Amino acid sequence: MCLALVPFSVLPVSGKAALETDVLHDSARWQALPDTPPVPDDNPQSEAKIELGKALFFEPRLSLTGTVSCNSCHNLAEGGDDSRAVSMGIDGKLGTRNAPTVWNAAFHSVQFWDGRAPSLEEQAKGPIINPVEQGLKDHAVAIRQLKKLPGYMVAFKQVFGEKDPVNIDNAVKAIAAFERTLITPNSPYDRFVQGDETALSRTQKEGMRLFAQKGCMSCHSGSMFNGPPMPLGTGFYQRFPTYAGHEEIKHYQLDEDKGRAQTSGKDAEAHLWKVPSLRNVALTAPYFHNGSVNELSDAVDIMGKTQLNIALSDNEIEIITQFLFALTGERPEIQLPKLPVAMGRSIIE
Repeated sequence: MCLALVPFSVLPVSGKAALETDVLHDSARWQALPDTPPVPDDNPQSEAKIELGKALFFEPRLSLTGTVSCNSCHNLAEGGDDSRAVSMGIDGKLGTRNAPTVWNAAFHSVQFWDGRAPSLEEQAKGPIINPVEQGLKDHAVAIRQLKKLPGYMVAFKQVFGEKDPVNIDNAVKAIAAFERTLITPNSPYDRFVQGDETALSRTQKEGMRLFAQKGCMSCHSGSMFNGPPMPLGTGFYQRFPTYAGHEEIKHYQLDEDKGRAQTSGKDAEAHLWKVPSLRNVALTAPYFHNGSVNELSDAVDIMGKTQLNIALSDNEIEIITQFLFALTGERPEIQLPKLPVAMGRSIIE
């Protein structure tokens, strides 16, 4: 008899224990975070490029007011986001979607909540000229401002070696190279699937089993808990919310944003979203595309109802939440860069 086809409730105690062991040690189901992310052939990594990208990531002068950098919304001092429901850009303007964490973003096959950017490089171009975010009129303005800083002229020349290396394509290549170093390995979950039986508590192991049993892995699978591996530039999307009629949908306004349809204009893509990673999810409250839910346990409850059409008990919610805490990895030590300066003048136009 195949135990995997027998409901847990009818198994004898010994059968439950054996099945739990099989589920938790199924290497096809559970994978640790890889040591390195994929790197495109046209943007190989180098130490000099990574250092330049770090400077540009922290560079507020790539904004209209000189106040907003990549790090403003993707704070590397904490969860790689900004802990706000929606991000704040220039002049206090508010966006419409929650800032996703930049930690492990290099493992996503597409970027943004709706997957509209096929790479980290393309994603980095967007906020610079978004009128709510960094607010520059166009990329040409950004490049003019960088060219006023001799330090950047030297760094771009060192990295790219072209006649006129300071351009937007090279700038975003450098930012993406830095972002590909922002990975968080060695979570308790990673240590467990690599053989350390003590890395997870008993409750977390039970939560891991429930996570699989309840169907969470139909979307949140793979080493990133964001679905099956996809080629770079190809997204894995799911409809959210899937099951209508739950009061939480209206209460948290979960269906007001049309998802991919807002940029594609295709009705068939209404409420389709890139499946977000659950890596470091304990660090990235508030939750969902609109940042409407403050507590991770509430997000687990809502996902059970709207995506699986099941009502999880309070105990099940707590146990699964404890497992999600175990997906918190080790953030790398990052030394703040010394940004190039313009002696005796401002470069802000």
